[in-house]
Order: sequence, then C-alpha cells, then structure tokens
Amino acid sequence: QVQLVESGGGLVQAGGSLRLSCAASRLPFSTYAMGWFRQAPGKEREFVAAISRDGRRTVAADSVKGRFTISRDNAKNSVYLQMNSLKPEDTAVYYCAAVFTTGWVVITTTTGYTYWGQGTQVTVSS
Repeated sequence: QVQLVESGGGLVQAGGSLRLSCAASRLPFSTYAMGWFRQAPGKEREFVAAISRDGRRTVAADSVKGRFTISRDNAKNSVYLQMNSLKPEDTAVYYCAAVFTTGWVVITTTTGYTYWGQGTQVTVSS
C-alpha cells in the first residue's frame, strides 16, 4: 500500500522558516506528480504548491508565491516544501499528495490526486 509520510511541522514565530518533508514508499516515485495542500480549522483544503514528476515544472498558490518553494529528490523518494517568511495565516495542517502522471504536468486540485499523507501541523505565532 502506498504511504506518504509528512514531517517537519511545528511551532514557529512569524517571519520564521520551516522545511516540510514527505517521504513516499511503495510507488514508482519518479512517475508521480506531487503536491502540497493545507487545511486550516473550519476551512476547506487548499492548494499550496505542486511539482511535476521530474521536478522541472513547479507552481505555487498566489498566497505563498515568493515565500514557499517546492522541490523533490527522486533518488530519495521525497518531496519538500521550504517555507520562509511565515505568517500566522499560514497556520494549518499541511498534506502532501501524489498522482501518477505520464507527462510533465503539475496538478493543483485536490480531486486530481490519488494518494494523501496524514498531514503535519504548522503553527505560526504572531
């Protein structure tokens, strides 16, 4: 069974940084596009960033553009989210997601993904 395990969340002050990791297992990682999403209490899950299966294409939500960077290491079956200049409104549970793709596409919708991790909490204090 496919597993996605997020790590790296925690409590940080506004303006600080965190790096989230997502380790994938039991899937041919290099054929999967990956994404990060987040969900704050009482809100719907929203897109944060996505990366194509080879890492050449990335896209980020306007709310995090210039502050968050998605990357991947196919040799380590892992995807990362570097988060800088964090704001209190970034507080949420962050999820990674995976979907098999045949091309170098990026997927920005929750319905576009097949597999999801359990999430990691990020809390930004003001």
